[in-house]
Formats: sequence, structure tokens, C-alpha cells
Amino acid sequence: MLHNTNHHEPMQINTHLSVLAYDLAKQHTTRTALEYKDFGGKEWKKVTWNDFAAQSMRVARSLIVLGVNPQEKVGIFSQNCVQYVYSDFGCWTIRAVTVPFYATTSEEQIQFMVADAMIRIVFCGEQEQYDKARRVQQHCPTLEKIIVYDRSVRISTHDPSTIYFDDFLRLGDEPADTMAANAITAAVKERQQAATFDDLACILYTSGTTGVSKGVMLSTGQFHAALEANHVAVAVNKDDRVLNFLPYTHVFEKGWSVLCLTVGATLIVNTDPHEVQQTMRETHPSCMCAVPRFWEKVFVGVMDKIDHSGTVQKSIFRHALEVGKRYNIDYLSRGKRPPLTLRMEYKMLEKTVISLVKKNLGLENAHFFPTAGAFISPKVEAFVHSIGIFMVAGYGLTESLATVSADRLDQPYTIGSIGRPIPGISIRISDEGEILLKGPTITRGYYNRPDLNAMAFTSDGYFRTGDVGYLKDGELYITERIKDLYKTSNGKYIAPQMIESKILVDKYVEQIAVIADQRKFVSALIVPAYPLLEEYARNNGIAFNDREELCANPAINRMVADRIDTLQQTLANYEKIKRFTLMPHHFSLERGEITNTLKIKRNVLIKHYAEEIDRMYKEA
Repeated sequence: MLHNTNHHEPMQINTHLSVLAYDLAKQHTTRTALEYKDFGGKEWKKVTWNDFAAQSMRVARSLIVLGVNPQEKVGIFSQNCVQYVYSDFGCWTIRAVTVPFYATTSEEQIQFMVADAMIRIVFCGEQEQYDKARRVQQHCPTLEKIIVYDRSVRISTHDPSTIYFDDFLRLGDEPADTMAANAITAAVKERQQAATFDDLACILYTSGTTGVSKGVMLSTGQFHAALEANHVAVAVNKDDRVLNFLPYTHVFEKGWSVLCLTVGATLIVNTDPHEVQQTMRETHPSCMCAVPRFWEKVFVGVMDKIDHSGTVQKSIFRHALEVGKRYNIDYLSRGKRPPLTLRMEYKMLEKTVISLVKKNLGLENAHFFPTAGAFISPKVEAFVHSIGIFMVAGYGLTESLATVSADRLDQPYTIGSIGRPIPGISIRISDEGEILLKGPTITRGYYNRPDLNAMAFTSDGYFRTGDVGYLKDGELYITERIKDLYKTSNGKYIAPQMIESKILVDKYVEQIAVIADQRKFVSALIVPAYPLLEEYARNNGIAFNDREELCANPAINRMVADRIDTLQQTLANYEKIKRFTLMPHHFSLERGEITNTLKIKRNVLIKHYAEEIDRMYKEA
């Protein structure tokens, strides 16, 4: 007895990316394809499928005018916006390859990618991206043209190479000369007819927690195979309203967004990631893919509200969570029908208590929520299911065009697993426990890197993920990244992400890096949630002048230590954090301490904070 999904498969259109937008428009015509706000705008606007196709075609025509060749690489350096979507599809229409950059990418990395892929044209979002691209241009002889999405960006007066997106679109509109107009139309048609599934669609450079970034090649055939396999495994349909909150640069959001389009769902384009909670309340999405950190923050927020409520409310809410857990996890997740009394109690609590939580989040129409990209805390996963939100835990890589495995709405799932392999993918576990992959959704390799390609695949063509895991009853479990496993000086192996995920559910913890490699015990650098910690200090009469003083205060450290001890009760003694340092500032992107996807770079942190780390081991 599981969540009922449409057994007559909702219709999917999965043609070649060069024609996909136009085939979808023929099917869905005046229905809404996209909802968005202009840069800095307050109003939500709608785009029909016909308009979406028309704008993508304008991009394609204008690129032809700029002389973009088949399989030429085009950069997109922006946060999410509708122009980004049109640029992707416009490039694919004429068989060009998009190379997305995160909106927060450093100049040094952009310079590397532009040079590596010999990029001639870059689309830019806002002022920050334009300014960076302009500075990079001086060091990159290939970069000829910058096209700016946001009309309010100030373009430098001595910059003949930059135009606004609106003006760019006019390049391909009917030129005065009919012959020229016909030639453009013919050129686009010719490209679409020449398209094959061997064409590259994107090169995604992974920022990587170790070493230099590498360009993962994603082909149109890989997209086609991934869209087909995910359609079988994932129950998104044309009535879903899908919030795009992760960056389109992220393979998870990119693959997922295209999947949602293929079934005719509406994409809600969230441009500012800081506004996501507000956007959820304004737009009431039914689906959204997210990283575990998003749900950790939801969990902390809800639990904090409970802590601050009266005794009666507290016990009502705790009871509702308990019933929600029995109903959704003890029964439904195992494919069992809940007994009548439990069903009735859950229905009543859902109408009264649970619906309030969902409404507060803007998720009263929740369908399901794919979650991947890092270790998922089982405590958080159980909480999300208990409030009646179906979190689809999954696993994937840029190299596998996102999904390798995911929970299914129509099959039993286990809290703590990362779901069932999608159709078409072959998973093998090596003798060392490494997850190896083969199938039509796996990359053919890294751009310009024959050296890495030789190491990335086994002799019989399996891709090495670098992740350690196992299969049990048809579900995949992941234990750790091979590179991330720490060995203490006592010879014990420690999985830092698993320990970190236990501590990150604490409301006072914003970021954490576990240290253990070649050390005699586990320690951690902790970035606290400063506003909450300051509030605690004020409520408890702890005086401080600045964050340094706050983080060094013995009473504050004792309070945090008590909370950490509670959270790590289930760990083996050698896995427990014995010492920690509260950091007076965040780990930063600028200093290269975290990646664009907010994963910590351990080797950089160990180098930058050697002094703080050594101090924790000094007197021990």
C-alpha cells in the first residue's frame, strides 16, 4: 500500500535536445511552461510553451548570426533566470555546447574554463558576473562577446564587445533582407537535421573538493537515456509545479528541470537562492529538488518553533510527529497498509497540525521532493517523511548525468538508503567496496583530459565513482567517499561526512569540518549559527564584545559540548568528536575553503587552520 502514482504513464516527449522545446510547444501550446520574476522584480510572470519555444528559437537564430559553429562551446555565467533556460535550449537547437559556470565562480576558475573550452561567447546574469567576465576577457584571447541578461547592469563605456540580451535577440529577428532571413531559417533547420545522439550538449566543470576542475562531457544521447530512465523511476507529471532553487549549473537541477519539461510540468524559476522560503510561500510548489542542507535547516527551524511553544502545543506536535512516523515510515515505506485507527488518527492530525507546518513552508500541495548531493541525515529524512512530505532520497554524479539511484514512490524504501538503481544502469561493487557504474547515462569522459579518462574507468569500461557503498534488497547504500575516509593514528577508519551530518542537525551549528586523518582522536572546526548563539549568550547573561570573544567563552563552549555529546551517543567511541574549536567566521568561497556547491574542501581547511587544529591536539 504505497503512494498511488499514475499507472497510465503520463505522456513524455523525449526527442533530441535540438527539437525538444518545439515538440513540447506543439503538445502544450498555451499552457504555462515557466513562472519567473524579472531581475529585481516583485511580480510573478508566466511564459506559455509557445513563447518558451519562440524565445529559444530567437536565441538559436541570433547565435547563427554571430557565426556559432556546430559543437562550439558557449559559456553561461548566471544564477537561475528564464534567459538561462532560453540560452540552453537555443544553443542546443543549433548543436552548440553549453558550458555553465556557477554564479559565484572565481575569476581564476572562469579563466581556466574559458581557455580550456576555447569559449568565444559568454552569457552573463547580473553586475557581479559581468564585471568578472570583463576582467577575465583581458586574459582570454578567445573571449569575443559578452551578452548580459539583466538590463540594469552597467556596461563599461569602453566595452564594444558586450550587448544586452534583448538586443542580442533582435540580431536573429527578421532582418530587412529576406534572403538573409531565409538563410538563417535554413541554417537552423540544417543543424537540427544533422543532429545526432553523439553530439555534446554540455560540459560541466566540477569544482571538485580536490585539485583542478575537470570538464565532464554530457552528450545529447546521455540526456535522452537519462530522461527516459528517470521518467520510469520518478513520478513527476504535467500538473506538477516545480520550484528550481538549486542552480541550473548543478547537474541535479539541470537534469531534473529538463525531465520536468518533458512531461509538461511548470518550472518556477527562483533567481535569488536566499529568497527560496519566500518563493515557496508565494508559489506553492508541488516538487523541488534540494540538497540535504536545505531540509536540515527546515528541520532545525521547525524544531526551534516547537521548543519555543507552550507545553500543550509541544506535546500535541510531538504526538503528531510520532503518529506521522508510524503511518508514513513504519507502514507505508514498507509497503504495508496502516490499520484503520492509525489511518483515521493520521488523517485528523494531518488536517489540523501537520497541514499547519506544510502551509508555513508553502508546501501544502507537496507531491515529492528529490534530495541528493551529500550525506542525508536519517534523523532529518525521517522527520520530513513524518510530516507527510515524500523526500525522494537519491544518489548521482555529474558524470552520470545526475540520477544513479532514487527512492520510488511505488515501491518500499528504507530510511538511510539512497534508493533503487534507475533502469539501464549497471552497478558493480569492487573488492574495495567502490561503487562502479556502466550504462547509457554515464559520461564518455573528461574534456581534454586523456590522462584522467584512463584512470576514471576500469579495464572493462566501468566508471569509478570514488564512493564506497553496498546493495541490499535492491537498494543502494553509501558509506563514504574513498578520498574522504580518514585513518586515525590508531588505525581506525573514520567517515567524516557521516559524523558531520549528525552534528549539522543542531540549530547552533552552521558549518562543520571533522578532522581525524593520522591523528589520535577526532576533532572538529565548527562555525556556529551566530544569531542564535548571540541570543543564547544574551538570555544567559554572557557578555561579549565580538564573535572572537563569544566563540572563546568557556560557558558557550560547555553548552555546545553538551549538545554534541547528545548527538553522537550512537557513535563508536573512536568516532566521537573529543575536541572542537568554534570559529569566529564562516568557511569561505573566496578563500577556496568550500566549493560552489558548498561542500567543504578538507585539504584547504587543514592548511588554513593548521594552528587551530594543532592547538586541539597539543595538550592531549
